[in-house]
Amino acid sequence: MPALPACLLEPLWDQFAALLPVREEFVVGHPLGCHRRRIPDRTVFEHVVLALVHGSGYERISTPGCSDRTIRRRLKEWSRQGISKALHALALDAYDRMIGLDLGEISVGGCITKAPSGGEKAGRSPVDRGKQGLKRSAACDARGVPLGIVSEGANRHDSPLLGLTLDAAQEQVGMLPHTVNVNLDRGYDSIRTRALIAALGFTAEIARKGVPAPIQASRRWPVERTHSWMNGYGKLRRCTERNGRVVDFYLYLAATLVTLRMLIRQARSRYRWDGRPTSRRLK
Repeated sequence: MPALPACLLEPLWDQFAALLPVREEFVVGHPLGCHRRRIPDRTVFEHVVLALVHGSGYERISTPGCSDRTIRRRLKEWSRQGISKALHALALDAYDRMIGLDLGEISVGGCITKAPSGGEKAGRSPVDRGKQGLKRSAACDARGVPLGIVSEGANRHDSPLLGLTLDAAQEQVGMLPHTVNVNLDRGYDSIRTRALIAALGFTAEIARKGVPAPIQASRRWPVERTHSWMNGYGKLRRCTERNGRVVDFYLYLAATLVTLRMLIRQARSRYRWDGRPTSRRLK
């Protein structure tokens, strides 16, 4: 059974392949004049998607045509080129042109997941008995489309990551409008946060510390739902990557899939195209 339905995998690969540099099938200038044939990028990409969806180790998903070392080498190469981040920007641009991003209300929130192997983006988790964990700070629009993501150790506080997260969102979608209202939980209730929001010219709705504020009482729920969608990918729930660039590669690849799913669901009732899914639920 495929890890993703064809209506998701094929357009994702088409854009991913367009961002890849042109490479020869054989290594040019090899000292022996010959070399093994290069494993196709499509084959490696399908293995990477399997690792993202199921969270399996590369030794478990490797096949005779694609070894675990090939997957690791290609991942490091793609992460250095920033392909997943560029792919996410393309998905956001397509969503904005076909559906329209709702940037009037932006929600920002953090999420802590496991990182048992440690690494550059891991830290002591305050909610998991001091074990290694990863913090993911994400910004999304009013419908929950992920705009920007920042990853740090689990011991980092949410408030200092707010500026970095908004900068990441602005880098992906362009200049944010001046009428943005930022919705935040009580972890951002600080003088530093309010000074940052005022400097950016935005308004903010921040939950107060010590005051009961259920998630249903604010417009912050889209980012919590987006975090739940992203935690549906096994590689993000339990990240075993030690290289920080590879961690960000997987984060933006998952954000691209979330954006693409939302685009297909919203466009299904507005447009007609070949391969259009017959059901709203993309299995």
